[in-house]
Amino acid sequence: MKQSLLFLALSLAVNTAMAGIGYVVKSPDGQLKAVIRTNEKLTYFVMHNADTLLAPSAIAMHLSGGEVLGHNAKVKSAKTSTVNQEIEAPFYKRSRIKDNYNELVISFNKDYSVVFRAYNEGIAYRFVTSRKQNFNVESEEATFSFPADYPAIVPYVNSKKKNATFEEQFFNSFENTYTHAPLSKLDVTRLAFLPLVVEAANGKKVCITEADLEEYPGMYLNHQSGNTLTGVFAPYPKKIEQGGHNQLQQLVKERENYIAKSKGTRSFPWRIIAVSTQDKQLADNDLVYKLASPSRVSDVSWIKPGKVAWDWWNDWNISGVDFKSGVNNATYKYYIDFASKNNIEYVILDEGWAVNLKADLLQVVPEINIKELVDYARQKNVDIILWAGFYAVDRDMENVFKYYSGLGVKGFKVDFMDRDDQLAVNFYYRVAQLAAKYKLLVDFHGAYKPTGLQRTYPNVLNFEGVHGLEQMKWASPKVDQVTYDVTIPFIRMLAGPMDYTQGAMRNAIKKNYYPVWNDPMSQGTRCRQLAEYVIFEAPLNMLCDNPTHYLKEPECAKFIASVPKIWDETVALDGEIAKHIAIARKKGNDWYVGALTNWDSRDTELDLSFLGKGNYKAEVFRDGVNADREASDYKHEVIDVPQNRKLKISMAPGGGYVARIFDEK
Repeated sequence: MKQSLLFLALSLAVNTAMAGIGYVVKSPDGQLKAVIRTNEKLTYFVMHNADTLLAPSAIAMHLSGGEVLGHNAKVKSAKTSTVNQEIEAPFYKRSRIKDNYNELVISFNKDYSVVFRAYNEGIAYRFVTSRKQNFNVESEEATFSFPADYPAIVPYVNSKKKNATFEEQFFNSFENTYTHAPLSKLDVTRLAFLPLVVEAANGKKVCITEADLEEYPGMYLNHQSGNTLTGVFAPYPKKIEQGGHNQLQQLVKERENYIAKSKGTRSFPWRIIAVSTQDKQLADNDLVYKLASPSRVSDVSWIKPGKVAWDWWNDWNISGVDFKSGVNNATYKYYIDFASKNNIEYVILDEGWAVNLKADLLQVVPEINIKELVDYARQKNVDIILWAGFYAVDRDMENVFKYYSGLGVKGFKVDFMDRDDQLAVNFYYRVAQLAAKYKLLVDFHGAYKPTGLQRTYPNVLNFEGVHGLEQMKWASPKVDQVTYDVTIPFIRMLAGPMDYTQGAMRNAIKKNYYPVWNDPMSQGTRCRQLAEYVIFEAPLNMLCDNPTHYLKEPECAKFIASVPKIWDETVALDGEIAKHIAIARKKGNDWYVGALTNWDSRDTELDLSFLGKGNYKAEVFRDGVNADREASDYKHEVIDVPQNRKLKISMAPGGGYVARIFDEK
């Protein structure tokens, strides 16, 4: 890894700060800057060229005992550095990441500092302390003030209770569609989880999220007045009880009067203000990964991304067999045979294999013999992943991981945390670290958004925290999943991979969709489902439908299985939030191009100039001529890529388009 560090004395910035102007850190291209002022309150604002994106916004940390980091702060020193390096990213949307930023470190007299970084694609800041004594953080002041009443695209906590308190909202699955409203119209009673987007001046967007969230609670945002969003944090749990879904959750019954216990010397999470001049830039932003702590797993050779034949969404609803389908060995051998035939790396045993209500992962139902399944799968070049609930993992983590790793199980899907207070966040790190010790992969469900844990522990391959296709088992037709699909690549996916669980073979146009628990369908076309394997980042990626359906659709099943899980390069081609998206990704010598539209039919032209010279062909799946009436209608063909590299495509309402592009030489 090449790295160039240039440390400079910040004499000019110091002089201007004394004159009341402030400290300045600019992006490498000079277009984006943060201006920091240290008066009674520590504030910053952000500009992109002549546009003010964030107005002066106060930041501080309130410690137990009354001390406030950031109030009446006395500057001890201010230094800048420039970093220009490459980060290796073995399980990501590009194999190498350019990491170029300017950094400003302002140190204060009371053994703490604030670090600001300016990238071309955004601003980030964090607090750092260097003290001998540990302390508690009573609260954190993290404000994001905007210069006008801009529209915002916000995922509220999805609370079933009307007028739920913040405490009640802290318990949630981090899954909801988006509300699009001016800042002034946002609901003061509701918390929003991250990431979220604010539409600023001249078509520019601001996406707020966080990175390197370790030993600290996650941040929510809330609107109280004016054009300001304010950080809200779940207090530290004081009393926890087992309960919730099948007795697999840990419910907070009482909280402390502080949000975090802190070591005296530590770095706190990064607050990220990602900036775009075109929406497609948000779909290709690397800030969360760049700002995460580097890998703590020295040997990653055993980590194997892959596709997963998944049982739960399709309710084990196979047919044409001579055994009763369900949670039993015969059914899972059928899934294993399907996975083996289609070069699918994994089969998951979702909820049901462990004895219900016991929260004991060493008690297995009599219908399942895990050792037999692992051995059978190994003979077929397939591996097994197990589902597990939060409390069942937490209460006996070492024994569970050691035992099942010894049997040959390759990973766990850990579910139903539904919290992001400090103890819950700590659980993620403990799982990741111990799973790595036993060479186990991890997929977090019932989970908050990614904050870079997948870089720190690369055995963590995926996260939920997304309003995924599982919602179509029960969601009302009023739920607009199609518009959500063309929103998340710009917002949720900026944070990291998404276990959206696409791949439905039952597809419905808008007026024909209805929820069916045991034989669910998707909203939108068949080609939309195929394109999502290119659009959505997911190193561990489910095939949600049942093998019987895929066996009836061999073209689609073969293509889904063939789409790479990780990529050498990614290029966001085009897009507009909530309307459409097109992304190209490269693996080896082949490029894959995916596109999605909202409920509007769409004719568009994709610029494939990145291909360079060559005689390229494209294996294409496109919406059929009748896909606006029968959503499963599609056309599979091989075409010549135009020499001018301008590819015209058409998508039906709720449609999609996907192509594998290869040089025919």
